[in-house]
Amino acid sequence: MSATATRTPKGERTRERIVQAAAQLVAEKGAVAMSLDDVGARAPASRSQLYHYFEDKADLIRAVVDATSTAILGAQDELLEGVTDLPGIERWMDGLVAMQVEREGRGGCPLGSLAGQIAERDPQARAALADGLNRWQQRIQASLETLQAHGELPAEADPEALAATILQLIQGGLLLTQVRRDPNQLRSALDTALVLLREQAS
Repeated sequence: MSATATRTPKGERTRERIVQAAAQLVAEKGAVAMSLDDVGARAPASRSQLYHYFEDKADLIRAVVDATSTAILGAQDELLEGVTDLPGIERWMDGLVAMQVEREGRGGCPLGSLAGQIAERDPQARAALADGLNRWQQRIQASLETLQAHGELPAEADPEALAATILQLIQGGLLLTQVRRDPNQLRSALDTALVLLREQAS
């Protein structure tokens, strides 16, 4: 059965359980070190079940990428919901930093971590990662467009370019936070983003 074939609700739950197990193992061991046997033991699921839902390990890893992107976007939606002004954007940024404080600077960006492991090995996985980052950028852009509609940003501001810059700062800040175990690295990057937005608004 292909990964795109029609599945029952029970089948969907089984597939989701397998993907969640794989995501945990990728975070713990890395995508390269993780094996299908590891996933089967963690899920738990038999080899036949794994191949029922996924063509191979690469197909499963791509499902992990998609699930990770969806989880990140869900968290961003929650933090950005109802944001219509710069103080709201600042609260969103504070929320991102708070997550890193809670994690003690561990983990970095899940998409960024996956990119370092699989982007050069699997073109389809790289494309899925790019799509996830594009969706994240678009969510930031949508919030900036809302600010613009409420007069918080001038008409000549470019929400798309600003969103791209903010995401770049987030990614750099998360990487340095992970390596240095210091959430202030992300805080500093986001402070730079706030300065940029305030300059646009002034």
